[in-house]
Amino acid sequence: MTLTLFDTHAHLESSQISPLLDSILSEADQDELVGIMAIGTDARDSSACAALAKQHPLVYASAGLHPNHCKSVTRDDFQVIKELVAEPKVVAIGETGLDRHWDDCPFDIQLAWFKKHIELSFETELPLVIHTRDCEKDMVETLESNARDGRIIGIMHSFACSIDAAKRCLDLGMYISFAGMVTFKNSHELRDIAKQIPDERLLIETDSPYLSPHPLRSKRPNKPAYVRHTAQCLADVRGVSLESIGQLTTENARRVFGLGEDH
Repeated sequence: MTLTLFDTHAHLESSQISPLLDSILSEADQDELVGIMAIGTDARDSSACAALAKQHPLVYASAGLHPNHCKSVTRDDFQVIKELVAEPKVVAIGETGLDRHWDDCPFDIQLAWFKKHIELSFETELPLVIHTRDCEKDMVETLESNARDGRIIGIMHSFACSIDAAKRCLDLGMYISFAGMVTFKNSHELRDIAKQIPDERLLIETDSPYLSPHPLRSKRPNKPAYVRHTAQCLADVRGVSLESIGQLTTENARRVFGLGEDH
């Protein structure tokens, strides 16, 4: 079985990544990656991610407004997002969500913009890429109260919540994505959760340039090629081969983003 990997969350427009972008994409192309999702966090970098996706066959893009940026968001910014999601290689909405860890934006403002992203997801039938930090209860209740027919199309990115939250998100039809944190030596509980996620809902990501996986945790920046280490960790805890994890997470990524086998 040939190894294929799909990094479902990378901040390719980060200042830590962009100066090295050509070499990073070349390395990824040589390291069994068949797709990288370039994640937008505001109107400017969402536009840049969409442009990058047009230039590189390996790259796809999302467009959205990160909760920590929402204090300064305008209607014009959201109009940019709405226009971007009509482009062929913009295949997701986000990074959106909720965050009580940082004090960058009042929570009610975050919540209002998150709901607008949810509405846009239903309008476009594109999946949400969802950020949550230190607000598990708020997140799950918001998703459940805004679901339609008990469903939300989306990905819980860089999952680090409880098994109860995972199950409730799975009940909504969502996907669970694991980043480098699952590989950390002290992440026993997170690995136990990863073991319980159904095959058809499992995704992998780097969240580069952040969260470099073990054994590269001290290396900066994290890069899409490092997603192999997260895949290997999940293969180990689930008792399957790296190739099997690569195949099923790649198939899941293509499904949730609406991509065919040739993508």
